[in-house]
Amino acid sequence: MSLRLSTVILPVRPWREGGRDQWVRAERLGFHTAYTYDHLSWRTFREGPWFGALPTLTAAATATERLRLGTLVTSPNFRHPVTLAKELISLDDISGGRVTLGIGAGGDGFDATALGQEAWTPRERADRFAEFVPLLDRLLTEGAVTQRGTFYSAEEARTIPGCVQEPRLPFAVAGNGPRGLKLAARYGQAWVTTGDPKVFENGTPEDSLEAIRGQLAKLDKACAEIGRDAARMEKILLTGFTPERNTMLESVDAFVDFAGRHRELGFTEIAIHAPIPDSDFAADETVFEKIATEGLAQLG
Repeated sequence: MSLRLSTVILPVRPWREGGRDQWVRAERLGFHTAYTYDHLSWRTFREGPWFGALPTLTAAATATERLRLGTLVTSPNFRHPVTLAKELISLDDISGGRVTLGIGAGGDGFDATALGQEAWTPRERADRFAEFVPLLDRLLTEGAVTQRGTFYSAEEARTIPGCVQEPRLPFAVAGNGPRGLKLAARYGQAWVTTGDPKVFENGTPEDSLEAIRGQLAKLDKACAEIGRDAARMEKILLTGFTPERNTMLESVDAFVDFAGRHRELGFTEIAIHAPIPDSDFAADETVFEKIATEGLAQLG
């Protein structure tokens, strides 16, 4: 599979004050997909503007024509499969079938308690995710669903007419634990990773590559257990969380080196963050655009 380049646009700019322009630019620059985070607020951006993912993607769908759109990632932290399915079917319709759902178990950040609940333990997050994904799959592929679960239920839930993309819009499943990888193998058209958080702060690029190589080996095993060929599965690297986070966008050459090493591991898509001044995602806009337009060509 050839390598594709995508971008992540954090929903921090009002639509009429540069927000729309970012999505239009992403299409003009030729990115394969433009993703956004699906959070209620996130880390250092908590005290500033932060807009909803699905309304933002809906607006982006009306402002673009070819660009694929998606979340990296949606989680059960504040979502329910029934309402999420209805919104995704609507978004897939409005976009003309250009939506990818990145989906993960969620974490213990601000989203975890925003609805007034206690933050779930890692085990409960995994339990909920294991129920969330199969039910969402059913809702997006069947016209009416009734299911009783421990955490999520549906009672004659109607999701007509279904997705434009058949049999449903693709899932890009984030998960590095045994249960998450099994869900990725069974339900994911793609698998997503940010690398290994254990080497994020103090590891070397070589440490990171070795850790990701281990993740891929576990994905191979999970796929093999159900008779699926992992080599035919899309693999997405969400950048910004590996030891090269501060250097990989400094020049086209730096990006090409980074992308080449991860392509060799088997990645089919790399997602880079659109620059945000005075943040962890600050980067030179000119270099960013050169990477978008020249990076893959130089990679060969």
